[in-house]
Amino acid sequence: MGVVYMPRANDLTPDRSARHLFGAKLRKYREAKNWKLEDLSKRVQVSKSHLSRIENATFMPPPDLPARLDALFGLDGTFQELFEIARNELHPDQFKRRNELEEKATVIKEYASQIVPGLLQTEEYARAQFLTHNYKATPEEIDKLLNGRIARQSLLWANPNPDYSIVLDESVLRRSFGGPGILRRQLAHLIDCALTRPSHTIQVMPFSHGAHGLMGGLLALWTLKGGQHVAYEESITTGTLLEDKTVVSDRVRRYDRLSAAALPPKMSVDFLRSVMEALPDEHHP
Repeated sequence: MGVVYMPRANDLTPDRSARHLFGAKLRKYREAKNWKLEDLSKRVQVSKSHLSRIENATFMPPPDLPARLDALFGLDGTFQELFEIARNELHPDQFKRRNELEEKATVIKEYASQIVPGLLQTEEYARAQFLTHNYKATPEEIDKLLNGRIARQSLLWANPNPDYSIVLDESVLRRSFGGPGILRRQLAHLIDCALTRPSHTIQVMPFSHGAHGLMGGLLALWTLKGGQHVAYEESITTGTLLEDKTVVSDRVRRYDRLSAAALPPKMSVDFLRSVMEALPDEHHP
């Protein structure tokens, strides 16, 4: 498991972003009242641990907190204005932050439109993907990426491990990296995961369904201990963490609608098997 670095008071960097400035001002006004985090927690009905993370700029404030803070400290919209800016910022070091959140999740839900997501990739599929996307990379750089990818997958069989659900668009199953042999073994791995890992749920969204509300890149939804929900959207070369409650709730609803429309798990396994069996022989196409 990764270790989340929690800054001390003198480590706050309010000039770094609106999120950091929000946290610095929250600590400043709290300490001016001689309140501990427990004291503030009772007044705003937000847990001590969550307030600590807000002060350290590692979590977005819940949308209803800024107005309560302005009222509590007698301010004319200071926290509300900072929140409106902070909610539109990309989180600094977000790829590191993304991995830390994934490691802490008790429930992981994903949707993939083009590529088998990293947590379910075979080693040879992952290597072929990295070579395709990083065609100028050295063998050492590819090995480093691959080692990181495989290391991430260990969380799915840790003890305890998160509940994992994935909806795969049919295009994921039709597009190969490295040829039909690699894709065949990747599909076999997906089938094995679906049949032998009770905590895994794999569904397929067939072309026959038509358009849906998550067409595009990759979406990951994480439920953390305590019930907080965080979303992550990934495009070709960039990813965006979404922590605003309203935005994340929208992604959760879209995913739930998608999962309800996708093939059920058993039919999805049958579909995976049919695609795998229809692939040309890699030696005799």
